[in-house]
Amino acid sequence: MAGNTTAPGGCPAAMKATSNGVFQGDNPLDFALPLAILQICLVVLLTRLLGFALRPLRQPRVIAEIVGGILLGPSALGRSQEFLHRVFPARSLSVLDTLANLGLLFFLFLVGLELDLKSLRRTGKGAMAIAVAGITLPFVLGIGTSYVLRSTISKGVDGPPFLVFMGVALSITAFPVLARILAELKLLTTNVGRMAMSAAAVNDIAAWILLALAIALSGTGRSPLVSLWVFLCGAAFVLISFFTFPPIFQWISRRCSDGEPVSELYICAILSTVLAAGFVTDLIGIHALFGAFVVGVLVPKEGPLAGALVEKVEDLVSGLFLPLYFVSSGLKTNIATIKGAQSWGLLVLVVFTACFGKIIGTISVALCFKMPLQESIALGFLMNTKGLVELIVLNIGKDRKVLNDQTFAILVLMAIITTFITTPIVMAVYKPAKRKSKSEYINRTIERDEPNSELRILACFHSVNNIPSILNLIEVSRGREGRGRRLCVYAMHLMELTERSSAIVMVNRARKNGLPFWNKGGKSDSDQIIVAFEAFQQLSRVSIRPMTAISPFSDMHEDVCNSAERKRAAIIILPFHKHQRFDGSLETTRTDFRWVNQKVLEQPPCSVGILVDRGLGGGSHICASNISSTITVFFFGGCDDREALAYGRRMAEHPGITLNIIRILPSSDMATESTVIDMHSKDDTNTSTLMDQKVLMEFNAKKIDDESIRYEERTVNKYNETIEVIREFSKCNLILVGRAPEGKVIESFHFKGGDCPELGPIGNLLTSSEVSTSASILVVQQFRGPLLPSSSTSTAMVLPEEVTE
Repeated sequence: MAGNTTAPGGCPAAMKATSNGVFQGDNPLDFALPLAILQICLVVLLTRLLGFALRPLRQPRVIAEIVGGILLGPSALGRSQEFLHRVFPARSLSVLDTLANLGLLFFLFLVGLELDLKSLRRTGKGAMAIAVAGITLPFVLGIGTSYVLRSTISKGVDGPPFLVFMGVALSITAFPVLARILAELKLLTTNVGRMAMSAAAVNDIAAWILLALAIALSGTGRSPLVSLWVFLCGAAFVLISFFTFPPIFQWISRRCSDGEPVSELYICAILSTVLAAGFVTDLIGIHALFGAFVVGVLVPKEGPLAGALVEKVEDLVSGLFLPLYFVSSGLKTNIATIKGAQSWGLLVLVVFTACFGKIIGTISVALCFKMPLQESIALGFLMNTKGLVELIVLNIGKDRKVLNDQTFAILVLMAIITTFITTPIVMAVYKPAKRKSKSEYINRTIERDEPNSELRILACFHSVNNIPSILNLIEVSRGREGRGRRLCVYAMHLMELTERSSAIVMVNRARKNGLPFWNKGGKSDSDQIIVAFEAFQQLSRVSIRPMTAISPFSDMHEDVCNSAERKRAAIIILPFHKHQRFDGSLETTRTDFRWVNQKVLEQPPCSVGILVDRGLGGGSHICASNISSTITVFFFGGCDDREALAYGRRMAEHPGITLNIIRILPSSDMATESTVIDMHSKDDTNTSTLMDQKVLMEFNAKKIDDESIRYEERTVNKYNETIEVIREFSKCNLILVGRAPEGKVIESFHFKGGDCPELGPIGNLLTSSEVSTSASILVVQQFRGPLLPSSSTSTAMVLPEEVTE
């Protein structure tokens, strides 16, 4: 067909876009669109499989994408000419490169969008010195290495451009990849993480300036003035952009309201500006990527505009089009060109030079700034991380004929090796120890000998939807004013660490963990979550500190447990993994949330409560003067029920709360139906029963003067009677129950409809169809004693200058 014809001169004819289908005799692989679809699907499938295979080694996805591109190229599968001519024929490469560069264009716009120039101005002297050393020494060593390469495998290349390209290639630090590694290793909030991110941001800007210089020098114009004109025009474009775009973008940002969708007109206008800027810089002779990056840097970071742009563009670009760039690079990489001892020796030289320059330069400066040796070594290897920008430099050099096939392959392998070794070496040399509390961590439960002591709560939430109920729960937990008590709440936003580059945006949030709202150093009105907690803090006398846990769901429970222990919390409040639908039934939000809750319950550092939210307070925050709620505690016996009762007792001190305590007792007939138990179990049961009686006696003695507390005992003979009692008193606003109640009634309990062991038998019953209730439910598990050694306490997320008040 048309795709197989040959144009005059022996060149393959241009491919048509679409085919008529196999039934009309067309081969879809001879047409541009179906072939591009096949290529994209193949690339995404291979890179995702490689990413899954490398996940146990905690490697960033960029490694899988680079390796996937190489495997599809002439180094592996491409060695089969049949495969190469069918799937990646030469006539399709222009379409592939166009799609890849279009995706790369918008990806660099996103990178610029997430780079805050204001934070660069606040970069400390240490981070700036490390950035300068991390650029200067490897750049100089790269120039020295280029002389060796020019005398061996790169003979005949233009000298000045080759020197600059080699210097840039060895001095780059991949800012997005570094953010991902730091987040996975729980180092974002450590001194090493803060220093690495600040230095890498400066390094990123310097790399782009040096790359612009390298591209200007690599021009093919005969006059040496051409390179000067290219560089001067590029500088003029940047200056004009800095004076022209920000006022326009600020005007657009002011017209975008928080909580409202950003107008499609504004999104389209900015994306069109990205393309136009890319056209201008390509016209100048630098590269279209520079224009997109500059526009991204100039878009205001405050307000909903930046977030809307990331949400609209990122998934499509990062998930589908960006991997094509790695394939485009892989098709140019042929490992087979590295032949003989000389070539492999040059690979070792390049890798050694890149590592030596970055690592030694960084370590030397870090030690001068009094950083510990282990932190300095970890910082050196982190700054040696390569990534996408490295490939961009190499591909531009390859396209400009500055790098030949063998040099290109050596530098690509250098990028893979230096990035691959980063995570295991940092994990081996740097293991931050948890900060020890200033005072002994005693109050791990709400039930305590000194009920008037300070209560610390770690309240976790996944999204804005959880906030109203969390705030209402905090409001009723603060008790009555003037009792000498103090409530301190740490509001922790549980955020999944994904493969998206927007994880960089989370860095600034993680750095400010535990600090007061007024110390956040930015406009809080840009964040709905901060606004909600800040408003509540101003209206009440509760101290609330924002925190962020940025983790994969697989180890998010570690952040929760470690933070609770560092903050000396008495109870962790976790949202249930189901939310209420309009018809009143519960629907699963994400099963990952349930897994996190279960892992926290296994070995928690304090008591834990799971909140089944059915619109506590009506789905909006209620101020203290308007609260009029009824809370019910179903008491069967045991430590978990005593913890629920202690929490309810504190809530009852709030002037707008009525507390009902329903103690469910077995009848004499049920009590006589005993089973054979060993003496230890009998002793434990008797001890627990005595403690229950003591707590209830103290409670009854104090409730006489408090009309807001009602205590009632109900005797039941069988399971159905228990159900009836629970139904009778379930018409309230909030129900408190223990996760593992004890006693004869529970021993006879045979409810089989529960599928959530984290809620316990009563919690499962209250969320089932057998009990129709509109009340929210808080299932409480009391801390039971010393922690056992586990992975949840082996890794700490250390906070700089941590605030524990």
